[in-house]
Amino acid sequence: MDKSALGLTWNKEISNRKEKEHIARFVALRAADGELIGAGSGSTSFLTVLALGKRVETEGISISIVPTSIEIELAAHAVGLSVVSSMDRMIDWCFDGADEVDSTGRLIKGRGGALLREKIVFRASRKIVVVADASKSVNRLGKNYPVPVEVDPQWVRRVFDDISQMPSVAEVTLRMAVSKDGPVITEKGNLLLDVRMNKIEDSDEAELMKMPGVYETGIFSGFEFERIMG
Repeated sequence: MDKSALGLTWNKEISNRKEKEHIARFVALRAADGELIGAGSGSTSFLTVLALGKRVETEGISISIVPTSIEIELAAHAVGLSVVSSMDRMIDWCFDGADEVDSTGRLIKGRGGALLREKIVFRASRKIVVVADASKSVNRLGKNYPVPVEVDPQWVRRVFDDISQMPSVAEVTLRMAVSKDGPVITEKGNLLLDVRMNKIEDSDEAELMKMPGVYETGIFSGFEFERIMG
């Protein structure tokens, strides 16, 4: 890869790119001068960061970004956005995608492995914008995707056993990397367990979080958000 393109290219071909670029421009138009914005993970968020950079370039506005992943941080730097790593105030608003959305507004997120930083940004934002088209709607949370759980590497065997004993759990697997040997390593140096559940109860998020060694889960509940369907 050309060094000058660092942060400006996605790691694979972006599906439905024209539609996602349209959504990205629409979301980027919400940004106002001086705002602190949380930038989620995934290809649509990547394209939104590029669109925000275009606004900074053409309109001269100032935008600061709180990224949820290394990929988004690189993209923000590449297009001249100010990247904030230490916050002393609330985030004005954030944007992100979702893997699943149920009828009660619960989400599954974390297929990209950035769930810990994503949930921190959700909690720190005054307003949340979720970009999730109709294909992400499910009548049962967990229907299409397992719940990611971020775990301290020293406790992974204990957590694996504890989760496996939950009545609603059908399968637990350690997420393995594709382009490297061994498991996926998160930005915080942790491991990911993917938990396939027959039914996700409201209490399951809290039960998982009580287990020693668990840092975060991909169950996002209790958040009020605006949903953009595309």
